[in-house]
Amino acid sequence: MIEVKELIKAYNKEIALNIPELKIENGQLFGLVGNNGAGKTTLFNLVLDLIIPSKGSVFSGEIEVQESEDWKAYTGAFIDESFTIGYLTPDEYFAFVGELRNMNQADIKQYLDSFQEFFNGEILGKSKFIRDLSKGNQKKVGIVAAMMGIPQVVVLDEPFANLDPSSQFKLRKIIKEFAATNGSTFLISSHTLDNITDVCSRIVILEKGKIVKDVAKTETTLQELEEFFIAEKSVAFDS
Repeated sequence: MIEVKELIKAYNKEIALNIPELKIENGQLFGLVGNNGAGKTTLFNLVLDLIIPSKGSVFSGEIEVQESEDWKAYTGAFIDESFTIGYLTPDEYFAFVGELRNMNQADIKQYLDSFQEFFNGEILGKSKFIRDLSKGNQKKVGIVAAMMGIPQVVVLDEPFANLDPSSQFKLRKIIKEFAATNGSTFLISSHTLDNITDVCSRIVILEKGKIVKDVAKTETTLQELEEFFIAEKSVAFDS
């Protein structure tokens, strides 16, 4: 379980995130949506101990992420291209991550073979460095690497961005099947409401660093989210 307690992140006097309490249960597909600057990436950076909270704590299981690195052994993440190693080819990078996850060459090959359709013949066996790939293909490398070794927790920030429509649909299927097969907890942010409502079982809206809506997915969730952001846009224009 991921648990947030009295979490505040401020830059100078500007509060970027203020979440008194949040619990994400094991095996949950947790979706996070909000406009630019809402605090989505800030929350994920705090969950991954990439930035220091101004106040409060984040726990992964019973481990406070600031106090111990033990949670890293069962956590995979992709926030942006800085999570990869740009001067390696995808094959070299997967070999590197696989070794960290105690996977042998046969394990790595079997794992990567299951993503051949997602890679669309553009990733493996090429001489290109990761930094020279398209933004979409860099993202594919980062996402697939984040799930190596079957982590218990996977954090993906805007995984659908820069992907073509076909790849977005494939990624939806990949995440749902991976979670169902392995019981992994996913934390996913996205600007595309149809993707997030298709994949996630619970969706939270952040607005100016605060949780303003927290719902379990139903047949009407996508419509409700669309209406929320349409109404918000109308208020902004009216003001």
